[in-house]
This record gives sequence, structure tokens and C-alpha cells, in this order.
Amino acid sequence: MLKNEIFNISSSNDFERLAIEVFRFQYENVKVYRDFCDLLRCLPTSVKTIKDIPFLPIQFFKSHSIIAQGMEPEITFASSGTTGTTTSKHLVADLKIYENSFIKAFLKEYGSPTEYAILALLPSYLEREGSSLIYMVENLINESGNEHSGFYLNEMDSLVRKLEFLERKGQKSILLGVSYALLDLIEIKKFHLKHTLVMETGGMKGRRKEMIKEELHNVLKSGFGVGKIHSEYGMTELLSQAYSKGDGVFTCPPWMKILTRDPEDAQTYVTKKTGGINVIDLANVYSCAFIATQDLGRVNGDESFEIIGRFDASDIRGCNLMVL
Repeated sequence: MLKNEIFNISSSNDFERLAIEVFRFQYENVKVYRDFCDLLRCLPTSVKTIKDIPFLPIQFFKSHSIIAQGMEPEITFASSGTTGTTTSKHLVADLKIYENSFIKAFLKEYGSPTEYAILALLPSYLEREGSSLIYMVENLINESGNEHSGFYLNEMDSLVRKLEFLERKGQKSILLGVSYALLDLIEIKKFHLKHTLVMETGGMKGRRKEMIKEELHNVLKSGFGVGKIHSEYGMTELLSQAYSKGDGVFTCPPWMKILTRDPEDAQTYVTKKTGGINVIDLANVYSCAFIATQDLGRVNGDESFEIIGRFDASDIRGCNLMVL
């Protein structure tokens, strides 16, 4: 079965072969995706490489139920959204695939969760239902087996005390937080962390003025007294994450790949310059593994990537296909 091969990819040839198999499976079994491909007049027989595969605009997760025929969701993840906006919904048919994906990706980049106390400062996510990030972090906290691991909503003073305690103890720790909450924390207390890795998950969620990534990281580095700020790149519509260990340069796990499309022509690819981010996430085997996001970024020669910004709503092309 395809789901058993996803986490055994060992080469670019393996990835390409499996991606094309997943495309063919989804063309046959995911009606929304098939309709989209048919509108583009793309048949499985015409797909020879991954660059021939159509990428579904991410907005479809707001307007359609995207799941393989005959399957029922074990869980439905929902995106955050401001009042009056439509949220994305990801119907997940096999939760074990998601669990395998985030555990294996974490192991690849950071080693075993048991090495860390994991402190999660994710108030905007904790305040709503259906967050895939909360599901992942809760599992990593449990996997850590550390009595000091846990979530913090708005208990900043308690978090300050915990960080200071873990630093005195010399305990390796990860502080994972949404950007605005990390900024709130360093306004309360300036740190000089030696044993704690700080990881931001992006977004001000309307709580603060947006900052360019470099500026945000410089402020956080100064406030936490660390040399690098780590980052996690993920979203409701994906079941995989990419990680950055600093400087905003992300690497994907072997079952995930980033391509960049020409902002003016969604069917043309660009390399080593800014384009729209297309994600192949083979863990999305039962929804859609080929997603055209609203992010702008650049892919480097070693297949690492950087996020530069986002399209304005007015810049998104191809939205006439949303009438499916």
C-alpha cells in the first residue's frame, strides 16, 4: 500500500516514483482533485515527472471536502480564522500517518523527544478546537515523558519561572511558541538561555503588527539571549512539517518537497528566485498531496527553502477554477 512506502523514501528517484503513484491514486479516488485535473486537461497518461502534476489551490480546503472516496475522516483539523472568514478543513482519514509524519520529522531534525522538556506557548491555538499543531505538540509533550513539559496559555510568570528552573538544572529544553506570544514573553523578562532552543511557529494572529522574519528573529534572539531562532513550517492542509534551525532556511523530510511556481503563470516553475510555494506532501495520501499555497518563497540549490512573504488576495491567479 502507498501509505506503507511514504516513510521509506531513500532517494530522489524513490520520491518521484512514489509522487506519481500518489497522483494517479488521487486522480482516481479524490473527486475534487480529479475534477480540477480534468479542467486543466491533465490526464494521468500525460504525467511523466512531478512537474507535470497539477497543484490544487489551497483555497479548495475552505470550499470542498477533500478526501478519498469510500473513506471517512478519523479527525478533522481546522485552520484559525478571523471573525467572518471561512476556515480551511482537512479531513484526515488515517491519523496514524500524521503521527508517523511528525514523530519521524522531529527525530530526523532534533533526535528523540525524550531528550527535552517541551514548553508550548500557543495561546491562539489552545483557544480554539481542531488545531493540527496542538495535536502534534501534545503528542510530542507526551513522548518527551518529562514532568516539566506542558502547555502555557497566558501564564507568563509561571513560564518565566519554569524556564529559569530548567536553565539552572541544565535541562535541554524546547520553547515552541507563536510569534506574538514569544514577543510578549521577552517584554516581561529578558533571558540568557544556554540550554533552551527557541522555535517560532509564525504569525501574529492579528495580535501585533506583522514583522519581516529577519526583524522578528533579531528581536527574539536579543530577548532570549540565543544565537539562532528555529522555525516550524506547517499548516492545517499538510500532514508534514519542515524545520529551520536558523536564518529562516527550512529543510523538508524525505516525503515532502517544495517547488516554486511563476507568480504570473501557475503552470510554469522558477528556480533560485522568488515564486509561489507549491508543496508536495506525500503524507496527504488520502486528501491531496499537491498543494499550491499562498506563500512566496525561494528554493535553494540543495532543496532547502526560504519563505519570503505571502500573495495579496488580489494576486492569486486561477481562482475561476474555484467554481468546481
